[in-house]
Amino acid sequence: MASLKQEKASSLGGLVLFTTVEQAIQAEKVLRQAGYAAKLVAPPPQLRKGCDLAVEINLVEQTGIERLFKQKDVDYTEIAPLKGGEELLDIVKVTDFGEAIMVKAGNMKVTFDKDTGIILNASGGGCPDIPYLHAELVGRKLTEAPGPKEIGFTLCATMMDRAFLECLQLWDDLR
Repeated sequence: MASLKQEKASSLGGLVLFTTVEQAIQAEKVLRQAGYAAKLVAPPPQLRKGCDLAVEINLVEQTGIERLFKQKDVDYTEIAPLKGGEELLDIVKVTDFGEAIMVKAGNMKVTFDKDTGIILNASGGGCPDIPYLHAELVGRKLTEAPGPKEIGFTLCATMMDRAFLECLQLWDDLR
């Protein structure tokens, strides 16, 4: 079973559906802490249950995941199998502008200079901590900046953290 948990989440065949974004984020965190492959995704419209996020899982591990959710008091609507032709939308998008790279997670964006790793912009969403996150991140090197989830308190900070982590990975790949 350990090898199944280490597979990439993109080919795992099941979605955990939620009524709120906060539930989806909590579930992904619980699953990853327990060693399961899990990935926040945007489910196809016909599977949405009031939330624009779902967690992609390995459907073979459904029983263990349901047991874990019960132990950790994680609320979810259902676990649905993906059928052929249902396309998931990745919540993280990368745009290369030549000298800079912008990573967008949901509505949150982090842009960094490809040569220096300095954050050029951090923006998006409408949460009250966005101006603070912008002030704390812009002008700092990716490797020296705090993660938005460490200093922010909203869903916007969580999504910006998702973009920030992808920026760190891209920066590491560039070097």
